[in-house]
Amino acid sequence: MTKSLTKGERTRLRLLEAAERIFGEHGFHSASVTDITREAEVANGTFYLYFPSKADLLCELVRTRGHEMRAQLRLATEGMTDRAEAEQAGMLAFLDWVRSHPHIYRIVKNAEFVDGDVFQEWYRRLGEGYAEALGRSMDGGEIEPAHAEALAYCLMAVYDFAGMRWVLWEDREEIPDDVLATITGFVLRGLGIEEGRRASRA
Repeated sequence: MTKSLTKGERTRLRLLEAAERIFGEHGFHSASVTDITREAEVANGTFYLYFPSKADLLCELVRTRGHEMRAQLRLATEGMTDRAEAEQAGMLAFLDWVRSHPHIYRIVKNAEFVDGDVFQEWYRRLGEGYAEALGRSMDGGEIEPAHAEALAYCLMAVYDFAGMRWVLWEDREEIPDDVLATITGFVLRGLGIEEGRRASRA
Protein backbone atom coordinates (compact mmCIF):
# COMPACT_ATOMS: atom_id res chain seq x y z
CA MET A 1 0.00 0.00 0.00
CA THR A 2 1.42 3.40 -1.03
CA LYS A 3 1.94 5.79 1.87
CA SER A 4 0.09 9.07 1.37
CA LEU A 5 2.15 12.24 1.61
CA THR A 6 1.85 14.64 4.50
CA LYS A 7 1.11 18.31 3.87
CA GLY A 8 4.76 19.13 4.50
CA GLU A 9 5.94 16.46 2.06
CA ARG A 10 3.56 17.78 -0.59
CA THR A 11 4.84 21.31 -0.10
CA ARG A 12 8.44 20.18 -0.37
CA LEU A 13 7.60 18.28 -3.56
CA ARG A 14 5.93 21.38 -5.04
CA LEU A 15 9.04 23.43 -4.31
CA LEU A 16 11.27 20.86 -6.02
CA GLU A 17 9.00 20.72 -9.07
CA ALA A 18 8.82 24.51 -9.24
CA ALA A 19 12.60 24.78 -8.93
CA GLU A 20 13.09 22.29 -11.75
CA ARG A 21 11.02 24.47 -14.05
CA ILE A 22 12.39 27.84 -12.93
CA PHE A 23 16.06 26.79 -12.82
CA GLY A 24 15.64 25.05 -16.16
CA GLU A 25 14.05 28.02 -17.89
CA HIS A 26 16.04 30.87 -16.33
CA GLY A 27 19.22 29.31 -14.95
CA PHE A 28 20.25 29.16 -11.31
CA HIS A 29 21.70 32.68 -11.02
CA SER A 30 18.81 34.44 -12.76
CA ALA A 31 16.14 32.58 -10.80
CA SER A 32 15.00 33.95 -7.46
CA VAL A 33 13.40 32.38 -4.41
CA THR A 34 10.34 34.52 -5.18
CA ASP A 35 10.14 33.04 -8.69
CA ILE A 36 10.19 29.55 -7.20
CA THR A 37 7.65 30.19 -4.44
CA ARG A 38 5.32 31.92 -6.91
CA GLU A 39 5.53 28.88 -9.20
CA ALA A 40 4.95 26.54 -6.24
CA GLU A 41 2.11 28.74 -4.94
CA VAL A 42 3.54 29.05 -1.44
CA ALA A 43 4.63 32.03 0.65
CA ASN A 44 8.24 33.19 0.50
CA GLY A 45 8.73 32.40 4.17
CA THR A 46 7.56 28.84 3.61
CA PHE A 47 10.58 28.23 1.37
CA TYR A 48 12.98 28.58 4.31
CA LEU A 49 11.12 26.00 6.36
CA TYR A 50 12.36 23.41 3.85
CA PHE A 51 15.60 24.77 2.37
CA PRO A 52 18.21 27.07 3.95
CA SER A 53 19.04 28.69 0.60
CA LYS A 54 18.49 28.59 -3.14
CA ALA A 55 21.76 26.67 -3.50
CA ASP A 56 20.59 24.02 -1.04
CA LEU A 57 17.41 23.61 -3.08
CA LEU A 58 19.40 23.13 -6.29
CA CYS A 59 21.58 20.49 -4.65
CA GLU A 60 18.58 18.63 -3.26
CA LEU A 61 16.89 18.77 -6.66
CA VAL A 62 19.92 17.27 -8.39
CA ARG A 63 20.21 14.52 -5.78
CA THR A 64 16.49 13.74 -5.90
CA ARG A 65 16.25 13.62 -9.67
CA GLY A 66 19.45 11.59 -9.88
CA HIS A 67 18.00 9.01 -7.49
CA GLU A 68 14.77 8.88 -9.50
CA MET A 69 16.60 8.48 -12.81
CA ARG A 70 18.79 5.66 -11.53
CA ALA A 71 15.73 3.93 -10.09
CA GLN A 72 13.98 4.13 -13.48
CA LEU A 73 17.01 2.69 -15.25
CA ARG A 74 17.26 -0.16 -12.73
CA LEU A 75 13.57 -0.93 -13.14
CA ALA A 76 13.89 -0.97 -16.94
CA THR A 77 16.78 -3.45 -16.88
CA GLU A 78 15.81 -5.49 -13.82
CA GLY A 79 16.30 -9.21 -14.29
CA MET A 80 17.94 -8.85 -17.71
CA THR A 81 20.96 -11.08 -18.18
CA ASP A 82 21.54 -10.34 -21.88
CA ARG A 83 23.84 -7.32 -22.25
CA ALA A 84 22.44 -6.29 -25.62
CA GLU A 85 18.87 -6.27 -24.31
CA ALA A 86 19.90 -4.43 -21.16
CA GLU A 87 21.75 -1.75 -23.15
CA GLN A 88 18.77 -1.10 -25.38
CA ALA A 89 16.27 -1.10 -22.51
CA GLY A 90 18.49 1.22 -20.50
CA MET A 91 18.95 3.58 -23.44
CA LEU A 92 15.21 3.83 -24.11
CA ALA A 93 14.46 4.31 -20.40
CA PHE A 94 17.05 7.11 -20.19
CA LEU A 95 15.66 8.87 -23.27
CA ASP A 96 12.14 8.59 -21.88
CA TRP A 97 13.32 10.05 -18.60
CA VAL A 98 15.00 12.97 -20.37
CA ARG A 99 11.74 13.59 -22.24
CA SER A 100 9.94 13.82 -18.89
CA HIS A 101 12.61 16.11 -17.40
CA PRO A 102 13.78 18.40 -20.22
CA HIS A 103 15.31 20.96 -17.84
CA ILE A 104 17.69 18.56 -16.13
CA TYR A 105 20.64 19.13 -18.50
CA ARG A 106 20.82 22.81 -17.68
CA ILE A 107 20.26 22.18 -13.97
CA VAL A 108 23.07 19.65 -13.68
CA LYS A 109 25.41 22.00 -15.57
CA ASN A 110 24.49 24.80 -13.15
CA ALA A 111 25.26 22.48 -10.24
CA GLU A 112 28.92 22.34 -11.30
CA PHE A 113 29.27 26.02 -10.36
CA VAL A 114 27.11 25.85 -7.24
CA ASP A 115 28.42 22.67 -5.59
CA GLY A 116 31.05 20.69 -7.46
CA ASP A 117 30.59 17.66 -5.22
CA VAL A 118 26.89 17.38 -6.08
CA PHE A 119 27.69 17.78 -9.77
CA GLN A 120 30.25 14.96 -9.60
CA GLU A 121 27.91 12.82 -7.52
CA TRP A 122 25.34 12.88 -10.34
CA TYR A 123 27.78 11.15 -12.70
CA ARG A 124 29.72 9.10 -10.15
CA ARG A 125 26.67 7.32 -8.77
CA LEU A 126 25.34 6.63 -12.26
CA GLY A 127 28.76 5.43 -13.37
CA GLU A 128 29.21 3.15 -10.35
CA GLY A 129 26.01 1.24 -11.00
CA TYR A 130 26.70 1.02 -14.72
CA ALA A 131 30.26 -0.20 -14.17
CA GLU A 132 29.02 -2.92 -11.82
CA ALA A 133 26.57 -4.17 -14.45
CA LEU A 134 29.23 -4.14 -17.16
CA GLY A 135 31.62 -5.94 -14.83
CA ARG A 136 29.10 -8.74 -14.36
CA SER A 137 28.81 -9.08 -18.12
CA MET A 138 32.59 -9.27 -18.37
CA ASP A 139 32.74 -11.91 -15.64
CA GLY A 140 30.12 -13.92 -17.51
CA GLY A 141 32.15 -13.78 -20.72
CA GLU A 142 29.48 -11.83 -22.57
CA ILE A 143 31.69 -8.85 -23.35
CA GLU A 144 35.45 -8.45 -23.58
CA PRO A 145 37.39 -7.67 -20.38
CA ALA A 146 38.10 -3.96 -20.02
CA HIS A 147 38.21 -1.18 -17.44
CA ALA A 148 34.53 -1.25 -16.45
CA GLU A 149 34.33 2.30 -15.13
CA ALA A 150 36.07 3.79 -18.17
CA LEU A 151 33.70 1.86 -20.42
CA ALA A 152 30.69 3.02 -18.41
CA TYR A 153 31.67 6.67 -18.85
CA CYS A 154 32.17 6.23 -22.59
CA LEU A 155 28.69 4.77 -22.94
CA MET A 156 27.15 7.38 -20.65
CA ALA A 157 28.54 10.06 -22.96
CA VAL A 158 26.91 8.40 -25.98
CA TYR A 159 23.47 8.30 -24.36
CA ASP A 160 23.86 11.75 -22.81
CA PHE A 161 24.52 13.40 -26.16
CA ALA A 162 21.81 11.36 -27.88
CA GLY A 163 19.29 12.64 -25.34
CA MET A 164 20.44 16.21 -25.82
CA ARG A 165 20.38 16.05 -29.63
CA TRP A 166 17.24 14.01 -30.36
CA VAL A 167 15.06 14.62 -27.31
CA LEU A 168 15.98 17.99 -25.80
CA TRP A 169 16.75 20.00 -28.92
CA GLU A 170 13.90 18.66 -31.02
CA ASP A 171 11.32 17.83 -28.35
CA ARG A 172 10.56 14.54 -30.10
CA GLU A 173 8.01 12.02 -28.87
CA GLU A 174 9.78 9.33 -30.89
CA ILE A 175 13.40 9.11 -31.94
CA PRO A 176 13.79 7.95 -35.57
CA ASP A 177 14.38 4.21 -35.93
CA ASP A 178 17.57 4.73 -37.93
CA VAL A 179 18.99 6.94 -35.17
CA LEU A 180 18.23 4.31 -32.52
CA ALA A 181 19.66 1.57 -34.72
CA THR A 182 22.86 3.54 -35.31
CA ILE A 183 23.37 4.27 -31.60
CA THR A 184 22.60 0.68 -30.62
CA GLY A 185 24.90 -0.71 -33.31
CA PHE A 186 27.74 1.58 -32.27
CA VAL A 187 27.41 0.64 -28.60
CA LEU A 188 27.18 -3.09 -29.20
CA ARG A 189 30.11 -3.08 -31.61
CA GLY A 190 32.09 -1.28 -28.93
CA LEU A 191 31.14 -3.98 -26.46
CA GLY A 192 32.13 -6.68 -28.93
CA ILE A 193 28.63 -8.15 -29.14
CA GLU A 194 28.06 -9.83 -32.47
CA GLU A 195 25.42 -8.71 -34.96
CA GLY A 196 23.08 -11.64 -34.48
CA ARG A 197 22.60 -10.97 -30.77
CA ARG A 198 21.64 -7.32 -31.10
CA ALA A 199 18.20 -6.59 -29.71
CA SER A 200 15.65 -5.16 -32.08
CA ARG A 201 13.60 -2.13 -31.10
CA ALA A 202 10.44 -3.07 -29.22
